[in-house]
Amino acid sequence: MLKILQTVLIIEFVGTVVLSIHYLNYFDTWQEAWLQGFFGAVSATTNAGFDITGASLEPFVNDYFVQTVNMILLVLGAIGFPVLIELQQWLSKKRPSQSGFRFSTFTKLTTMTFFLLVIFGAVMIYLIERNHFFSDKSWHEALFYSLFQSITTRNGGLATMAMTDFSPPTLMILSFLMFVGASPSSVGGGIRTTTFAIVLLAIYHYAKGHSAIKVFKREIVQLDVMRAFIVAITAFLLCLTAILIMSITEPFTNMEIAFEVFSAFGTTGLSLGITEELSYIGKMVIMVMMFVGRIGIFSFLFLIRGKTTKDLYKYPKAKMIIG
Repeated sequence: MLKILQTVLIIEFVGTVVLSIHYLNYFDTWQEAWLQGFFGAVSATTNAGFDITGASLEPFVNDYFVQTVNMILLVLGAIGFPVLIELQQWLSKKRPSQSGFRFSTFTKLTTMTFFLLVIFGAVMIYLIERNHFFSDKSWHEALFYSLFQSITTRNGGLATMAMTDFSPPTLMILSFLMFVGASPSSVGGGIRTTTFAIVLLAIYHYAKGHSAIKVFKREIVQLDVMRAFIVAITAFLLCLTAILIMSITEPFTNMEIAFEVFSAFGTTGLSLGITEELSYIGKMVIMVMMFVGRIGIFSFLFLIRGKTTKDLYKYPKAKMIIG
């Protein structure tokens, strides 16, 4: 816990210094520049999505330095503390290649999944919007729009544009990214990247006829596979239930409602502008989804399952026809 606290404080301090110095180009006094830099660095690192500009990062839509710093802070906050601690341990070695240090399978799988999803999101956003929102944008504008929105949906919540400018297919991609969310043991929500990776690996290995899931020369424990499917299916059912309830109580389109629900579950804070107009029931649903998304599906199930009981007997096993 102390290591996590130290890591977060160092990241926020460096982010504050870098942003504050750069913000001297925008604000009249160093006090205002420091306040903006400090608040922005903390908000990005913790993936809170709050801002004191009144327009998120839209005022810096042409400042790629500010966007790059914020993207780095967003990634460091969402990649997961175990990954950051292992990275620190690796960097602390004088000769990492000769020290025998190995990254854990968790770190390898989490990091690869995280960045593959970032690349997937950026590419899909660009391909879908190249003839729409990006039609009058230069290549570098389209690149930073795509990359930033892909990263911020991993639980960042900051934005360089209004989400309403995107077409429905892009909003579906963003909803999927928010549903997956950040990595385990991070500041983000969603089902988490490792859960998504294990589900995909399980489907792939089963289709290949394998009885075990192997990755990076390691075999995934069957209990973890079952947990991954429980988390994914439970989260999907919760989101579906929330969308159904809000489609009855709220006068908005299904796309707007679904985006709001997935954003709440992923704890990103992104919206198509309907949050303030939600009814009390709609706001309660969103609050519940934010709470569940942040603490995690397993923590949520532990809260509602009651006292654990031990089975005193077992029945003969039965085989079922599936599919």
